[in-house]
Amino acid sequence: MRLPFFPLQSIFFPGETVPLHIFEDRYKQLIKDCRGEAITFGIPVFIDNKMVYGTEVQLVEIVNTYDGGEMDVTCIARQAFKILSFDNKMDGKLYAGGEVDFIENINDTNLEQRNKVLNKIYELYDIMEVPYDRMPVEKFHSYVLIHKMGLSFDQEYELLQMSSESKRLDYIYEHLLSTIAVLTEVDRTKKTIKMNGDFRNFDPLDFKDFTM
Repeated sequence: MRLPFFPLQSIFFPGETVPLHIFEDRYKQLIKDCRGEAITFGIPVFIDNKMVYGTEVQLVEIVNTYDGGEMDVTCIARQAFKILSFDNKMDGKLYAGGEVDFIENINDTNLEQRNKVLNKIYELYDIMEVPYDRMPVEKFHSYVLIHKMGLSFDQEYELLQMSSESKRLDYIYEHLLSTIAVLTEVDRTKKTIKMNGDFRNFDPLDFKDFTM
């Protein structure tokens, strides 16, 4: 499929709300085309000076329009894709575009796996003292909390490329295990430092009957 492109140094996952501020002429034209022709566009991820993967998004609403033609818009992310070709300008347009191959989203997980990962996320939040509301496990998907579990930009980019939900959850679970282990050790170290900094009463050992 051929899509217009709006490259960013950001990662969006299917189902995610995407707020954008539009100020360049080429992207003003893109939003006008999306509104008039009901087309979608792609947000390729600019990483390591290249663009290989991204996410298709659909315009939902133009929230604000400013005097200079700038806009605040809301979009919804739909599908991840791999870029097959890139044109700096699409025919007769100011904006770039190219051919993409959509990445199939395979829902091959089960409630047990989802519950295991979700409980680790709650454990992470408890350690970090982050408030949260428990989510029904039936509604949990890897994309739901993906920006809220301490993943790096590179890790999120890896997850964007995965088609299998079970593999994404395995990846997240391993990340949570290592992150929780580090935070637990940091917390233990902080408590040890605090304890050693306090004044305490010690009972001196009595060496009166000590022999070697």
